[in-house]
Amino acid sequence: MKTTLSPDRTDLKAKWAEFKAENPKTRIRDAAKELGTSEAALVAAGIGESAVLLDGDFRELIKEVGSLGHVMALTRNDHVVHERKGVYEKISFNNHVGLVLGEDIDLRLFLGDWKFGFAVSENDRHSLQFFNSFGEATHKIYLTEKSNKEAYDALVEKYKAADQDVTLLVSEKPVKSPQPEADADIDVAAFRAEWLALKDTHDFFTLLRKYKLSRKQALRYAPEGFAYQITPSSMKPVFDAVSESGLPIMVFVSNPNCIQIHTGPINKIFVMGPWLNIMDPEFNLHLREDAIDEAWIVRKPTEDGVVTGIELIDKDGVMFNQFFGKRKPGIPELPEWPALLEKSVVRL
Repeated sequence: MKTTLSPDRTDLKAKWAEFKAENPKTRIRDAAKELGTSEAALVAAGIGESAVLLDGDFRELIKEVGSLGHVMALTRNDHVVHERKGVYEKISFNNHVGLVLGEDIDLRLFLGDWKFGFAVSENDRHSLQFFNSFGEATHKIYLTEKSNKEAYDALVEKYKAADQDVTLLVSEKPVKSPQPEADADIDVAAFRAEWLALKDTHDFFTLLRKYKLSRKQALRYAPEGFAYQITPSSMKPVFDAVSESGLPIMVFVSNPNCIQIHTGPINKIFVMGPWLNIMDPEFNLHLREDAIDEAWIVRKPTEDGVVTGIELIDKDGVMFNQFFGKRKPGIPELPEWPALLEKSVVRL
């Protein structure tokens, strides 16, 4: 892994200001790619004006985020943005793995590669932003009109780095070479038998590793009736049907450092360009439909019965978005959910 210095802050700051003036609607993640740098470097260019470098144990900082009151949690990857408002509650850590299990804010945090943190203030928007060693955003926390700004200021002061004049050491992300999928080596019968014997949806990841399967391979070799492919354009009809029914669902968005979950109904759905959007008062989702290479309905056995989900996979074989009916351990899935999917999706 190659480590590089972030560009000179003064030079990058000027380029970033010029870019924003010419492209006011471009998101900072996309702007970083256009400018050949990282998002963390663009944020760091504002140190002393719009950004404060944070230091210390981010686990301890996260434990104090509940003091901010009502905030907006944002987690994204290249294809989907998940924004959920609420309060950080029931926060716990086991080494570098964290849980936030509030009624509204529901997170799984993998802090092993949370490398940089900043407090950012731009256009009257105040936030805490965290990045991994590649300078990619792992998670962001934005104040809302209901937040406790005094608690935010105190938190920033407490975790402010003593040295604000630093050069970020950002690692260059290795380019993944596509691995050939050796289908002939798979014991399909044994794999299917273990799928049917699953007791928990989380055990599916272990199953993939055991049989050295990509996600796409695993779904192709699923037991009869346990996975079928649907058209990527099925997502809008699914969203519309969920909205009309009032059925509570679960929406998962992940990157390597964080998983964020919304549980509840969805209401306002609309398309803008390539983006399929959910725009509700407490929950927003922005999904790039053109990033969906494959979409699947997947059924997995658990101790509480079969759980049905939608899995969206990109061209690199990465699953980037999942949807389920609302459920909790010990409670079977809502029967209305698979019935709704059956009526809404178009099978391939």
